[in-house]
Amino acid sequence: MKLTRQKHAKKNMGFYKHNFRFREPFQVLLDGTFCQAALRNKIQIREQLPGYLDGATQLCTTRCVLKELESLGKALYGAKLIAQRFQVRNCSHHKDPVSGSTCLLSMIEEGNPHHFFIATQDQDLANKVKKKAGVPLLFIIQNTMVLDKPSPKSLAFVQKLQTNELVPEHQKQSIVQLKEKEGLAKQEGEKRRKRKRAGGPNPLSCLKKKKKKTQEGQEPSAEKKKRRKRKRNR
Repeated sequence: MKLTRQKHAKKNMGFYKHNFRFREPFQVLLDGTFCQAALRNKIQIREQLPGYLDGATQLCTTRCVLKELESLGKALYGAKLIAQRFQVRNCSHHKDPVSGSTCLLSMIEEGNPHHFFIATQDQDLANKVKKKAGVPLLFIIQNTMVLDKPSPKSLAFVQKLQTNELVPEHQKQSIVQLKEKEGLAKQEGEKRRKRKRAGGPNPLSCLKKKKKKTQEGQEPSAEKKKRRKRKRNR
């Protein structure tokens, strides 16, 4: 069973590495529900997750998640202690904290440019994550961490990429930046301005050829052109 689970995880990781450019260390955003489930099932996240994902990981959370755990009191005190050990990623809710689920969703907006994994037991949050392409989802089931299979949204996104119908936004920006850095964008613009439209034939080639003039610069007279016929006397 463990080998099968590991095989599925490797296959799913290959999908995200190949199609969404996920690289080590993998950044995993965890919420309070995942920390609580790990505590209840005696799962050592920091020790076990790198082996499961077959690569180095960075465990992260946000200030909003920590605030939410503090507000829930003693019931989630253990989960709060676990979450406090992780790196805190900056969110846009410094002055007005929001719920943990809302905060994590905001961290994966605009195509998940930072390549975050989302680790949660919140089913509502999980359903919303599945509606975004390129966001791996982790959850705990039967005392084991599981990497969910790619969502239909991610599969459809990859299919469009393969048919050259879509280019990821981060790739568009990087292409534009590279062109600007190398000065290619300006050169392309100059080349386009220099192009001329295909026209008709050269008007000079359509002119009638002029008759050759004599050495004195005059055309021979009509009389000289005509040859007189001599009559023979019989």
